[in-house]
Amino acid sequence: MHFRDRRHAGQELAARLTEWAAATEVVDPLVLALPRGGVPVAVPVAQALRAPLDVLVVRKIGVPGRPESGIGAVAGDDPPLFDQQSLTVLGLSEDRLADDVDRERAELRRREQLYRSGRPAPAVRGRTVILVDDGLATGVTARAALRHLRRQEPARLVLAVPVSDAGTANRLRAEADDLLCLQQPVGFRAVGEWYEDFAQVPDEDVIATLDGGPATS
Repeated sequence: MHFRDRRHAGQELAARLTEWAAATEVVDPLVLALPRGGVPVAVPVAQALRAPLDVLVVRKIGVPGRPESGIGAVAGDDPPLFDQQSLTVLGLSEDRLADDVDRERAELRRREQLYRSGRPAPAVRGRTVILVDDGLATGVTARAALRHLRRQEPARLVLAVPVSDAGTANRLRAEADDLLCLQQPVGFRAVGEWYEDFAQVPDEDVIATLDGGPATS
């Protein structure tokens, strides 16, 4: 199954989560999207669960010269999380990537300010938190996000995505109390291959969504 766009994926994911919620104790639910692509997916989810929607900004640390290939990630003020096996294979060290970490952390803070306009991050402790993204490839940003949230002691931590690499999903199950994924296709190569429309989500759409205005994606 290919999704028409992120909103369609979100509608399908919302249907699955509605079934899950009916069989699970859900306490004061909160939906957190990984921006930017996770935001339009999370909108139907939040509506279906009648839960507030916010974002959790996490920044990927890319391989030098190949920034699209994630080798680590930063969330909040947490120490950077690296894929140690990949560091070894590539002959890299955390010290060598220190400048990249500083740059991505600065961008993280800039985006938090941009998206929230000074609003504080929502409280997580004691709540059912559903983390939503548009898909998982390496899963490095999702892992950093889940560990960041776990430190804040949610009552239940859920990762929900429309599509994922099967190996990545299996590795992330230990990081969440529940992992809901609609598809784990054989031969998975990239998240965007499973969407007919995978256009980049503009910052303006994220801001409009969080402000309660109309989003175009």
